[in-house]
Amino acid sequence: MTFTRFIDLSGPEIERFGADTVAVLPVGAIEQHGPHLPVATDHYMAEAVAEGAARLAGESCDITLLPGLAYTKSDEHAWSAGTLWLTARTLLSVVDDIGRSLAAGPVRRLAFLNAHGGNSALLGVALRELRTRHGLRTFLLHASLPADQGGASPATELGMGVHGGLKETSAMLHLRPDLVDMSQARRAVPEHLTAYEHIGFGKSVSFGWTSDDFGTGTGVVGDPTGATPELGRKLLDASIAAAAAALRECARFRPDRPVSS
Repeated sequence: MTFTRFIDLSGPEIERFGADTVAVLPVGAIEQHGPHLPVATDHYMAEAVAEGAARLAGESCDITLLPGLAYTKSDEHAWSAGTLWLTARTLLSVVDDIGRSLAAGPVRRLAFLNAHGGNSALLGVALRELRTRHGLRTFLLHASLPADQGGASPATELGMGVHGGLKETSAMLHLRPDLVDMSQARRAVPEHLTAYEHIGFGKSVSFGWTSDDFGTGTGVVGDPTGATPELGRKLLDASIAAAAAALRECARFRPDRPVSS
């Protein structure tokens, strides 16, 4: 059972991958995260959780870590300087090309480790596209499930901590404290949205939004002011452990037969 970095291997070494080897692709983003966080926040998160989980899972199954995708679907932040984004069509084509290339070799299992909520719907579509076009077993894991997609959000954020809030800021204080400026951190929770019963983050009716829609003026949707590196370490450790457990299942997942004991 092994952990490898795909780009460190030779062609003949890659040819020796087995059918149960899982290729893990970190998927982040380069986009504004308010005045207190770097634009590469999601990229750092994806890389950290993917590598930690791949190393941990590699103790009991074969995992190879692909180079991450940094430029992805971030048009909800296109209004801000620093956001570098691809259209949905372009990103879907890129992901399809990567899957096609992998399928030309022995890899048959591809897991996306996503750290940007704006990618989730597109990657969900890509799972079936890659399955039907290239025969890959495909999986979507999250570094941290966003609040607008069923993930937890601290009470102080009223279920609306979706961007640049407590979790992401804490994680970056742990990963790259040199890039965090807490003197610029401000609470930016659109509390007026609680007046809507059906429409909202995590509610029965979702809505299209950009990060400058909420009247906060910062691009943040959440409350970073209580962030700490200790909380960040705890959150990242939990994310890595959960993703590693999921990768172990990805390596043995077969929908056509009962799970062996």
